[in-house]
Amino acid sequence: MRNLFGIRSVLFSVLLLAMSAASFGQFGVSIVIAPPAMPVYEQPICPADGYLWTPGYWAYGDDGYYWVGGDWIQPPQVGFLWTPGYWGWGGNAYAFHEGYWGQNVGFYGGINYGYGYGGRGYEGGRWDNGRFAYNTSVNRVNTTMIHNTYNTRVVESNTRVSYNGGQGGVEARATAQEETASRERHVAPVAAQNTHAQEARSNPELRASVNHGNPPATANRSEAVNEHAATNEKESAKEPAREPAKEAVAPNAKAEEKPAAVAARPTPAAHAGDLEAHKTTTPNTGNAKTDQKYQQQQNSLVAKQTQDHQKLQQQQEKQHQQLTKSNASEPKKQQVEQQHQQQTQQLEQKHAAQTQKVQTHQQPAQAPQSKPAESHPSNEKPH
Repeated sequence: MRNLFGIRSVLFSVLLLAMSAASFGQFGVSIVIAPPAMPVYEQPICPADGYLWTPGYWAYGDDGYYWVGGDWIQPPQVGFLWTPGYWGWGGNAYAFHEGYWGQNVGFYGGINYGYGYGGRGYEGGRWDNGRFAYNTSVNRVNTTMIHNTYNTRVVESNTRVSYNGGQGGVEARATAQEETASRERHVAPVAAQNTHAQEARSNPELRASVNHGNPPATANRSEAVNEHAATNEKESAKEPAREPAKEAVAPNAKAEEKPAAVAARPTPAAHAGDLEAHKTTTPNTGNAKTDQKYQQQQNSLVAKQTQDHQKLQQQQEKQHQQLTKSNASEPKKQQVEQQHQQQTQQLEQKHAAQTQKVQTHQQPAQAPQSKPAESHPSNEKPH
């Protein structure tokens, strides 16, 4: 029965592929297993003026999901922007909606691809009189070589879910504006994008079954990016770096704290065995006995959290051994890997909440503020 279902899934995927070849912009491959979470990776520096960032995504091939890294691409014509493709649940399977070039950014599933693609529209740059201006808040741009830049802060969500709808997927629907954009004239991915995707498909390191959802960051940068990046590095070594322009803040507006770049965030652990051991902080309440009591509480919590790590690690290793003995299929292995990653992240979120609760409780009590002395009116003007 299971083999019959697998055959039907493959036939359904082939049918959708044939349909998408005949009608651009509809669905690509379809599969019953959700793609892995979006990995955390570092954006390569923009190779030259006129290149636009196209974010990385999970594609599906004969060996399961594989990672197609983000790349800097020259748009097919001036004024065009990239709408990323995305995976969406269709009721009985996940289908991939192909990306496209157009004058406006359409719906891409509400997926947070990072670097300006936060789920709605694009905040990584804009066209200005036939020239593209880069937002250096979310893009790596060599400002000694590219001067058409600006700096506007972008707040991105922390979600790394890579698909829309279904169990655990992003719950987002297209707005009226995005639906309008989807009906405008589109251009399919350019040759450089197709070549980049083909290279990724043939690279075993980029398969989810091999990298467990954490592909190498620079495994498949395109030749154009590599060549231009090398040139930029040489040129930047000759010229001193220019300080980026400061962002103008509206009067009386509360400036938001600038979020850390996506690349600066640590790569989430995929398995319990990858987790770092928790550490304690030294209490400093000013009372030696209280500090000793708090230190014991922290030691006890860290010991319990370490046991949680070991228990989950043993459980995951046992499942890996069972998969190896049963010669499980690639889709089954990917499903287990996603479960392990979710288990690991949920455990760390639980531990983080426990640690924060303990440390907050152990903060030294603040002395009550004294009542300010009454002041009498004065004719003296303030300085």
